[in-house]
Amino acid sequence: MKQIIQHLNSGETSLIDVPAPMVKEGHLLIQSVCSLVSAGTERMLIDFGRANWINKARQQPEKVKAVFDKIKTDGLLPTIDAVKSKINKPIPLGYCNTGIVIGVGDKVSGFKIGDRVASNGPHAEIVLVPQNLCAKIPDHVDDESASFTVVGAVALQGIRLIQPGFGETVVVIGLGLIGQITAQLLKANGCRVIGIDMDQAKCTLAEQAGIISICNKSEENIAAIIVEMTGNVGADAVLITASSKQNEIIADAAKMSRKRGRIVLVGVIGLYLNRADFYEKELTFQVSCSYGPGRYDFDYEKNSRDYPIGFVRWTAQRNFEAVLHAMSTGQLDVQQFNPEKIKLSEFSKAYDAIAGNRNLASIFTYDLSLKHTHTIVVKENTVAKSDAVAIIGAGNFASKVIVPLLKNAKANIQMIASENGLSAAQVARQNDIPVAATNLESIWDDKNIGTVFIATQHNTHADLCIKAMQSGKDVFVEKPLAITVEQLDAVRNEIEKSGHIIDVGFNRRHAPLAQKMKHLLGDHSAMNIVITVNAGKIPANNWLNDIAICGGRIIGEVCHFIDLASFLCSSEVTSVCTNAMADSDEDVTILLRFNKGSSAAINYFCNGNKSYDKERIEVYSQGRTLVLENWKRLTGFGFKGFTSSSASQDKGHALQFNSLVKRIKNGGSSLIPFSSIYNTTKTAIAATESLRENRWVSI
Repeated sequence: MKQIIQHLNSGETSLIDVPAPMVKEGHLLIQSVCSLVSAGTERMLIDFGRANWINKARQQPEKVKAVFDKIKTDGLLPTIDAVKSKINKPIPLGYCNTGIVIGVGDKVSGFKIGDRVASNGPHAEIVLVPQNLCAKIPDHVDDESASFTVVGAVALQGIRLIQPGFGETVVVIGLGLIGQITAQLLKANGCRVIGIDMDQAKCTLAEQAGIISICNKSEENIAAIIVEMTGNVGADAVLITASSKQNEIIADAAKMSRKRGRIVLVGVIGLYLNRADFYEKELTFQVSCSYGPGRYDFDYEKNSRDYPIGFVRWTAQRNFEAVLHAMSTGQLDVQQFNPEKIKLSEFSKAYDAIAGNRNLASIFTYDLSLKHTHTIVVKENTVAKSDAVAIIGAGNFASKVIVPLLKNAKANIQMIASENGLSAAQVARQNDIPVAATNLESIWDDKNIGTVFIATQHNTHADLCIKAMQSGKDVFVEKPLAITVEQLDAVRNEIEKSGHIIDVGFNRRHAPLAQKMKHLLGDHSAMNIVITVNAGKIPANNWLNDIAICGGRIIGEVCHFIDLASFLCSSEVTSVCTNAMADSDEDVTILLRFNKGSSAAINYFCNGNKSYDKERIEVYSQGRTLVLENWKRLTGFGFKGFTSSSASQDKGHALQFNSLVKRIKNGGSSLIPFSSIYNTTKTAIAATESLRENRWVSI
């Protein structure tokens, strides 16, 4: 299928082939009929992409600070690589889609195949959208009008925040598409609406909808005009839908407001606030976030957990429905914007119009007769080899670590698959991988693929491992192998049944400095190990915060360090005890006892400073001490012939994947014995049980 993307490094837009997504739980699979080009948002993205590095940095100063923090902890070159990877990653454009439901995922309610729906799907022929970001289209609302639903919800959410009363005067600054819709909805709410814009054509359009408008010339005192129009009282509320870097807009909004007036920002403007303007009138100021409550909430969007209507009356989805109702009753007329209809294949016309500021709205139309597949051929590959590998998952780790290192090791990567198809297609194109897919059956059925690399969300790991082995393939899976004991035992049973090899991405043991530690310590002495991890917080909307998907940070991340401790002392864990800081299940200390007398303490903290080392390992044994600082410097005390060793940061990924590819080509056993993988994974799961039950747990 075809999809429009934008390259952040250049601002260029492209129409590319990607495999069509598969339906999944809690989601609708939608065949697009049309999609609206949001001139304001998409122009902003294009302008950002076309900006040079300095201007990009100026637009996102918080990201610049994060870059400097990463340099302090990870070094300059890894940080440069990470930034380049981020900026080279294309993004899908569009978020105003209308289409027909062609697939309904498990646990979806209220939708069926054949329904016409509006959603926040991108500009693509087939889109996969969470059910809570979709709404049914009333029978007498046409598809083109319905494509304005999401931008209408953006406008409506701003209106809800100012809480307009019947008869109040509300000023809308900026009469672009969202501003025009905002003005119409405010008028329908019984408000006296005054629209302001510098473009006379936009003001004329607003007047046709019965909106009082002012074409604001730079020499005019717009605040004084509004105050005079309101009988020297000032506006009850101001809604800013403009896009500008100037600080004058917020200053004017304050000056034109009445005492205790409300100001809400929907657009993007300069935000230098003059305290006196707000202090003297006791003004309130709020920034509106997208389409309403639920947007950017992982539970609401991805897990389909709706907010109870008695507590949150207007969610993102219910705002969609309200906008569609306003269209069906004639309270909102979007056809007056006279959107230009453009075939998707001629997409560049729409972006030329944006650049020339010619159209307020454009709509892409789609050919419903086209057939779509779940695999695409990116590069012809006529040579079939039995050592071919496939990768499931095309996220950051797969694209930045797994694929490049497998290529360096001369692996024969035949296919890469991802859930939405776009990421797989892009990684395939960038790395000359022949096939990109969304349908995993194409991997299971390919007899030339002997090994599958799995880099998906944690709760899928065990099931995918089992399916791969049942299809006759060996497996490498990123940690963790499983998030429950039941999953872990199911994997073990399949290994015993099939005899296939499984490896897990416990890469730290393969790091050169970890290998050096192992050599210095030897295999015969008991030791005390202290591992401190300055992990840092994860953003609230990240899937790693969802226990049902991730399993928690102990299972998902601490397992790395359990394996490292087991490797260093050549032992398996016999019991574990976890203690946490009050009111936290992330800031933990995990105590481990090993079967050969060693012990370890793993301090995994999220409340430290980012500029401090992320990982520190100390080992005490037979009057000797080793200290490893952030995988850059190893210092020894009491070792004959060794005092220190320094290197660029290397956590063992390269050696791990080189060894894997050698085994795939030449045969051999797993890099880590499965008994050790099983022990580490079960220990991580038991550590969460220990925390929950406040006791030592035997393994």
